[in-house]
Amino acid sequence: MSLIRYQAPELSTWSPFIGLSTLRDEMNRLFDVSQPGFGGREDRLLGVWSPPLDVFQDKDHVFVKCELPGMKKEDIQISLHENTLTVSGERKQEREVREGDSYRSERFFGRFHRSVTLPVSVQTDHVTAQYKDGILTVSLAKAEDAKPKHIEVQVA
Repeated sequence: MSLIRYQAPELSTWSPFIGLSTLRDEMNRLFDVSQPGFGGREDRLLGVWSPPLDVFQDKDHVFVKCELPGMKKEDIQISLHENTLTVSGERKQEREVREGDSYRSERFFGRFHRSVTLPVSVQTDHVTAQYKDGILTVSLAKAEDAKPKHIEVQVA
């Protein structure tokens, strides 16, 4: 047995927020399991999943990027109705799963449906979509009334 001299902990290295990330992860896990459509265990059993997406804009366009790895462009549908963009489709499973065959299964298969309300009005006839490396990028031209306008100040 060896003796170790006691050293008082330095208070400057201790943070009262150190456990908050763990608490947040546990809360997320709790709600993921109980809410269908949020990636919980029940969703995997039902074949429901929801791909992550980002919405951002510049001066002239609104962009929506959606992660859809492993899908074919034929299996993706995009619609725009009253300033709401909807991306839906179905990811098909590559192989038949037999009971006792899988060791671990975390990838989602089946139908999905994501709708997002756009932050500004857009021109419905100026929408393009590109699918590359598993990322769907939808570019929507802003309506003229939604674009920022420069107003010159007059000196009196």
